[in-house]
Amino acid sequence: MAQSPMRVSLDGNSLINFSSNDYLGLATDDSIAQAAAKGAARYGVGSGASALVTGYSGVHQCFEKELAQFLQRDRVLLCSSGYQANLAVLSSLAAGNDTIIQDRLCHASLIDGAKLSGAQLRRYPHLDMEGLERQLQRSSDGNTLLVTDGIFSMDGDRAPLDDISRISKEFDAWLVVDDAHGIGITGPQGRGCVAAANLGQDEVPVLVGTLGKAFGCAGAFIAGSDALIDHIVNEGRTYIFSTALSPAIAEAGRAALKLVQSDQWRRDKLDELIAQFREGAREFGIKLMESDTPIQPLLVGSAENALSMSAALQAKGMLVTAIRPPTVPVGASRLRITLSAGHQASDVTHLLEALSQCMSKP
Repeated sequence: MAQSPMRVSLDGNSLINFSSNDYLGLATDDSIAQAAAKGAARYGVGSGASALVTGYSGVHQCFEKELAQFLQRDRVLLCSSGYQANLAVLSSLAAGNDTIIQDRLCHASLIDGAKLSGAQLRRYPHLDMEGLERQLQRSSDGNTLLVTDGIFSMDGDRAPLDDISRISKEFDAWLVVDDAHGIGITGPQGRGCVAAANLGQDEVPVLVGTLGKAFGCAGAFIAGSDALIDHIVNEGRTYIFSTALSPAIAEAGRAALKLVQSDQWRRDKLDELIAQFREGAREFGIKLMESDTPIQPLLVGSAENALSMSAALQAKGMLVTAIRPPTVPVGASRLRITLSAGHQASDVTHLLEALSQCMSKP
């Protein structure tokens, strides 16, 4: 049996991992590992080429159809990584005369995708809908893409997708949602933040997701209309000129998708652990950022404080990564605590007690 996904070995010490994006505890699931092994035995480990040459096989096609059905989209395009997917989307849908408007805390891949496109990039203050509207009211010669994360990776909060969707329609902007941290953990059957907001393909034409977080695998996908996927296949340079996703990983993804859909208990358990952690933090006087997701950041101010607390927690048997500039602004360093269905309630209790002890020291 594979090692618990919530235990890691560092310098010979076993640590409880509170820094993983493996939100459903699937990264070491036996059935997914077996699917990967069978896929490797049948297709080989690597795809051997880009998808448009010889890297695309029957397992990719099957997985894309299954994901499209799950997400209730016309089609899905598998990519080797979320970074590649976002660069392909933005660089193929926008050009020099167009405008891309993003939340200021969007993921780095979305910022880089906008830069690669050559379009004008405008950013609005985090979750500020009035700021968003002000940016949209500025004149623009070409088309407009409105881009947001579903759940923000460093703050753990959710984009108000219902408001953003309404505003995007008012200003005739195409809405792109990167739901890397939402798909699998929220919405009906884990279909993500877009589905949780009762939005579909008409309201959110472009949906990007990852297989490397709640699915416990690797790679990513773009979901949307037939016309959208055809366009990216022909114009998305980072897709065209990259080696296709491993067929073994595609088989693993298919197995993970079945568990994501069927194992509601994983999401229920995750919600219980999040509630336990936040309630416990209140009781210990630990002030967390506002988040109801598995990402539970604890602001500590300076990079030195973050590194010191991370080291102290490691000495107590826990891995909690310190996030510091340039990932976050100066003075906003934090411990990025992430919870998983692979954790136990006793793990969360242990973390809370350790955090309280670390914070009580002068």
